Amino acid sequence: MIRFLALNAFIALDTLLFSLWGVVLSLFDKNGRLVHLYVAVPWARSILWACGVKIEVRGLENVERHIPRIYMSNHQSYFDIFGLLASLPVSFKFLLKQELMKIPLFGSAIKKAGYIPIDRADPRKAIKSMNEAADKIRGGSSVLIFPEGTRSADGRLQPFRAGGFHLALKSGCEIIPIVIVGSRRIVPKGSLRIEKGSFVICIGGPIPTKDLTRKEMDQLMGRVREAMESQMRTCEV
Repeated sequence: MIRFLALNAFIALDTLLFSLWGVVLSLFDKNGRLVHLYVAVPWARSILWACGVKIEVRGLENVERHIPRIYMSNHQSYFDIFGLLASLPVSFKFLLKQELMKIPLFGSAIKKAGYIPIDRADPRKAIKSMNEAADKIRGGSSVLIFPEGTRSADGRLQPFRAGGFHLALKSGCEIIPIVIVGSRRIVPKGSLRIEKGSFVICIGGPIPTKDLTRKEMDQLMGRVREAMESQMRTCEV
């Protein structure tokens, strides 16, 4: 119980301090890259360190830092966000649920980082968010999406939502499938209890989308899903 309270208090305080730093740094940062690099990344690493969680990353050879791409990852735990921020050597923009933007100060900080809110309850706003993401890609930024839309309770891949794939077709950039294995054991969905341990992030090879049409979107979704399922079979803690 003491560890539970101490870690959650640390995360809250750490988030508050880094959010303040992010708002200040954003005064000198036009595109959010400095906030991502010097606020979001060390924030994630400090939380992983304090909680005794280690990350093993495989497939870094598939990352091209200066090529804008859409990174798609499965989602098992809120610690996935910390792991991806701490381990993925790319200046990317998260597509995050709208509710996070409403958290005082934290919401301002992630907005300053250029992360993109998506309101799934409002199709018009969701389309606007995808257009904003496409603009980020055209500006040279990569985008990271959880295509399942929510965390998996049992670790298995859930059905994909179409939004990220519409974005891929619209932008024509490659999709990089990412698989996270083991984070569910750190913090399961619906729990705040944090266990020590480790998890693995496996980065797959690029999947091209250029010249594909909307008629081929189902094929694209199937190909990404197949790639992620294959990675999950070989990516072990």
